[in-house]
Amino acid sequence: MPHDDDVTVEPVNGLPEGLPSGEEILWQGRPLILPLAREALALNWIIAYFAILVIWRIGVSSIEMSLGSAILTGLPFVVLGAIVAMILIAIAWAQSRATVYTITTERIAMRVGAALTLTLNLPFPKIGAADLDLRKSGTGTIALRTLGQARLSYLVLWPHVRPWHLKQPQPALRCIPDAAKVAAILAEAAETRVSRPEITRAASIGDAVAAE
Repeated sequence: MPHDDDVTVEPVNGLPEGLPSGEEILWQGRPLILPLAREALALNWIIAYFAILVIWRIGVSSIEMSLGSAILTGLPFVVLGAIVAMILIAIAWAQSRATVYTITTERIAMRVGAALTLTLNLPFPKIGAADLDLRKSGTGTIALRTLGQARLSYLVLWPHVRPWHLKQPQPALRCIPDAAKVAAILAEAAETRVSRPEITRAASIGDAVAAE
């Protein structure tokens, strides 16, 4: 569970206001930095790109000079690649630090945004389905298919969205640890909440007569 070390003062960590009576927090978490950098920021592809550049540069240079001198010509690409990789990791760190995913007995709340912070509240009756993308390491992403006409912005929510679903963005708990366990918590909480009957007070005969 994340520590409440954020600058913004919150009544409850990750939530803009206190919990209503009867609502309880079941789980809180945030994205893991390196998995987020790899999956949302294409870190592995960037490293591979610069590796190819280094190999190509050394191969071309070795035609006209010794292997030792050719290797030196590839060093600038190694340094540039390392700088780009560190920038991507720093972005992932900032996104992870600014994020708190919360599952309660009533909803999923996502406090996201490194530059512009916003909190997305998704009550369970508004969630049609959840899809789990599980990795061998145990980390994974849970994408949420919402119901209704809520208009969500892919760019505003990024990287906390399911990749490539631009027309109908799906909010997602990205790159979380123990994703299968979190998915089980979510499924049980959602099933309990949705199956619980809504009880409203119907007008009695006396109320109806008085109204007339």
